[in-house]
Amino acid sequence: MIAKLTGVIDTIGENFLILDVNGVGYLVSCSSRTLTSIGAKGERAVLFIETVMRAESLQLYGFGSHEEQDCFKLMTTVQGVGMRMGLSLLSALAPNDIYRAIASQDKATLTRADGVGPKLASRILTELKDKIPTEISFASNVYTHPSSLSPSTEEAVSALVNLGYRRIEAVTAVSKAQQTLGEEAPLNDLIRGGLSHLARSGT
Repeated sequence: MIAKLTGVIDTIGENFLILDVNGVGYLVSCSSRTLTSIGAKGERAVLFIETVMRAESLQLYGFGSHEEQDCFKLMTTVQGVGMRMGLSLLSALAPNDIYRAIASQDKATLTRADGVGPKLASRILTELKDKIPTEISFASNVYTHPSSLSPSTEEAVSALVNLGYRRIEAVTAVSKAQQTLGEEAPLNDLIRGGLSHLARSGT
């Protein structure tokens, strides 16, 4: 299985590139986000690869960062989201924008991707709502692998949502409070800390 390729960009197409690795050209499908950031023809590039074996072919999907690769892998666990649909989502939205849409149950944002209708967007929101890296990705620019909210964090978020805040606002506020107070912070402290952050941000 190919997990990573380092070489020189030979060709950039609409949804793929050819990477020359020591004289061997690898055809790699990519999101438009990767294609616009990876570099120009003739430049050296690194791609993180998802390898898909078909009956008569080997297909490679490439990503410019682990963040994008992890988001792609998560998206394609949803029924109806194949490899091409996963790339379509990442072409339309950055990984954190996808995670924010899921956390806030924002179906309209996901439908900005070509081929993603309301029904599929709803399925994505339902199946992935507890699988996104909410603790850190909404509170800072630091990325971590997908994980679920801890029970105390989810309770604090629910408490703020019940007070009228949007889920994305609540997730962000509680995440920041948890960064300050620590992973073992009591529920009441997380709620107070979240409310304090919301007050300071003017939300």
